[in-house]
Amino acid sequence: MAAGDRGRRKMAINRRDLLIASGGALTAAMAGRALAQEAQGQPMMGNPTLPLPPEQRMGWAVVGLGSFAVGQLMPAFGDANRSRLTALVSGNPEKLARLADTYGVEHTYSYDDYDSIIDNPAIDCVQIALPVGLHAEYTIRALEAGKHVLCEKPMASTSAECEAMIAAARKAGKALGVGYRVHFEPTNRAAHSMITGGEIGTMRHVRAEHGFQADPENWAPHRWRLEKQLAGGGSMYDIGIYGINTSLMMLEGDAPVSMSAVYAYPKDDARFREVEGGVEWRIIMRSGAVVSGSSSYCYSPYHSKQTYIGSKSSLRMSPATTYYDNALWHEQGGREVQVSTGAPYTQFAGQVDAFSEAARAGQPHATPGEMGLRDIRLIEAAYRSADQGGVAVSLEGV
Repeated sequence: MAAGDRGRRKMAINRRDLLIASGGALTAAMAGRALAQEAQGQPMMGNPTLPLPPEQRMGWAVVGLGSFAVGQLMPAFGDANRSRLTALVSGNPEKLARLADTYGVEHTYSYDDYDSIIDNPAIDCVQIALPVGLHAEYTIRALEAGKHVLCEKPMASTSAECEAMIAAARKAGKALGVGYRVHFEPTNRAAHSMITGGEIGTMRHVRAEHGFQADPENWAPHRWRLEKQLAGGGSMYDIGIYGINTSLMMLEGDAPVSMSAVYAYPKDDARFREVEGGVEWRIIMRSGAVVSGSSSYCYSPYHSKQTYIGSKSSLRMSPATTYYDNALWHEQGGREVQVSTGAPYTQFAGQVDAFSEAARAGQPHATPGEMGLRDIRLIEAAYRSADQGGVAVSLEGV
C-alpha cells in the first residue's frame, strides 16, 4: 500500500472512530463534507479556586524587610488568591520607600509608629519577619492592635514568650499562626499524603538532617543568628527546627515521649560564643517510632534531607525543605522512583492564603501558635539533655 493510501486509510479510521465516539450526534452523511467550527461557552467544571477581587482579599502588613521578607515573602503576594500586600514596616526609610514604590504599597510605618496600625482598616493580618528575639514583642503589639498575626518561625526565644503570645491572641480574639511554610509546600504535601495514606506502612524511623556553614563575615544575615539576644538560640532555632516540625507533621496522630541530644560542633569556634553551633538529637514517639536528626552551622554545602522508613517502603527527600528545589523519591522492593510534585515556590502564597482564609472564617489554622510553642519546648528539652551529656528528658505535657 502506498504511503498516500495508508494516510487516507488512517484518516478514514480516525473519522470513523470520531463518529462512533460522538454517540450518533454526527451522522454518516455529515462525514463527507467539512464540519463548521464554532466556539461555544462551556459550564465551569468542578469547584476551582478563583482569585478574589483585590478589594475582597485580606490586607497584609509585612514587618521587617530583611533578605527573607524581600526575597520570599513579599513576592508571594503576586501569586496569592486570597491575600494582598497593603502595608510595610521597617526602620530603614530608604528601603521602605523603595519597596513601597516597587510593590505599589500605600501604607508604610517605622518601628516608632508601629502601634498606629490599629487605625488602618486596610490591614487585616500582620506577618512578623523580624529576628527571633523581637517576635514576641511585635506579635503581641499587633494582636493588641486588633490584627491577626502570622509570625515567622521559630515562634519566639522561649516557651514563656510563646505562651504570652498565645494568651494575647486569645484575649484579642484574633488568629495566631507560625510560618511553617513546609506545610504548604507541594513536595512535602505529597510525602504527607503517601505516609498518612499508608503507602509506606507503619512508620519505623525518621531521619532529619539540616544545616549550613554560618558565614557572618561574608553574609550579613548570618550575623544576628549568632547573637543570642536576637536569635534566641543557635542552629536548632534556625535550621534544626525544620527537621523537628516537618517530621512531626508526617507523624500525624503520634506524639513525642522523650528527647535526648548532644552538642556537636567545635567548641573552640569563635562563632559560637553565644549560641550552640550544632546538635545531634533523638525523639522517641508514643508509637515506638524514632525520629533522629542533626542540626548544624558547620555543614557545607547547605544540607536539607529527610528520610521516612516504614514497614512497607520508604521515602527520601533531598532537598527537603528549601524554597525552590525539593525532590521526593519512593523506594520499594529495591527500586527507587522519583515522585512528581508541584513547584516548591508556591509554598509562600499557599501559606498566606491559608492563613487569610482561616482568619476570615474564624477557623483553626494549619500551623497555630500552639504548634510553635510545642516546638520551642522540644528544643528547650534538647538543650537540657545536651547540658547533661545526653540523658533522656521526658516530654510529658509537651
